[in-house]
Amino acid sequence: MQNNFVDHVRIYFKSGKGGNGIVSWRKEKFEPHGGPDGGDGGRGGHIILKGNSQLWTLLDLRYRKYIKAEPGENGSSSNKTGKSGQDTVLGVPLGTMVRDAETMEVLGEVVEEGQEFILLKGGHGGKGNTNFKSSTNQVPEYAGPGGEAKELTAILELKMLADVGLVGFPNAGKSTLLSVLSAAKPKIADYAFTTLIPNLGIVRYKGYSSFVMADIPGIIEGAHTGKGLGTKFLRHIERNSLLLFLVPVDADDIFDQYKILLNEVKQYNPELMDKPRLLALSKSDMIDEELKSEISASLGNMPHVYFSSITQEGLESLKEEIWKRLDQ
Repeated sequence: MQNNFVDHVRIYFKSGKGGNGIVSWRKEKFEPHGGPDGGDGGRGGHIILKGNSQLWTLLDLRYRKYIKAEPGENGSSSNKTGKSGQDTVLGVPLGTMVRDAETMEVLGEVVEEGQEFILLKGGHGGKGNTNFKSSTNQVPEYAGPGGEAKELTAILELKMLADVGLVGFPNAGKSTLLSVLSAAKPKIADYAFTTLIPNLGIVRYKGYSSFVMADIPGIIEGAHTGKGLGTKFLRHIERNSLLLFLVPVDADDIFDQYKILLNEVKQYNPELMDKPRLLALSKSDMIDEELKSEISASLGNMPHVYFSSITQEGLESLKEEIWKRLDQ
């Protein structure tokens, strides 16, 4: 399962060459040397990326290092246009971004179901000699060549689409929270880096409302420099509307843990600091109201909420605080 999650692939793409127009002349029974009737060439096939909400990984493209579209066919006599090359349409998960592998320029992204992004256009079909006939040139003896194929080595990156991104240290209880709030069944154990792939869950809220929550692998101090699992999965919180920082109440220093997590996010991408965020304090069943008051006082004006995944205490309040921020 974990090896099936692929969020980064590098592929060489080539669109189809356009078919050539041809030089041809009508050959009729009583007019053996008739006028031009050379047909146009067909268009070369495009390379198209298409959003598919049923996909959650780039696994299908992992071993496809070279992807090409069909060329267009040449025109033929009797003004017949050549057949266009078949487009190569590749289904990709929502949240897929495409970069030029050489310049790293972002070329586009696919974020909606059924959305089609033409990565490379096929070459145009060449014009047959019929198109070049004029009052001053009744017998054009030339035709247009088909347009050349286009080539590109591109990087496809998946940034998962979720409303809420869970941010915390390894073994902070993110997977457990996701499992009790949604129907997701992430792997849960009492050792670091239990979560090696992002997990998504749909959280129901009052009636027919819902939001999507993403649990990404735990962050450790220095993650932005490559420590632990490094920045491999930090890209998945870039599209989240809300960052939910998770710190257990039995941490040695709650505020310090929060600051370390916040700093790693900032070092990775300063723009993430503009996103709404909420501090969720887990394992609240371990402390009494007096200790909660002391912790809250130490946190000052920082928005926070207490909860317990074991007793389910505070889960409704947590969902309410999340929804309030998403609704804004």
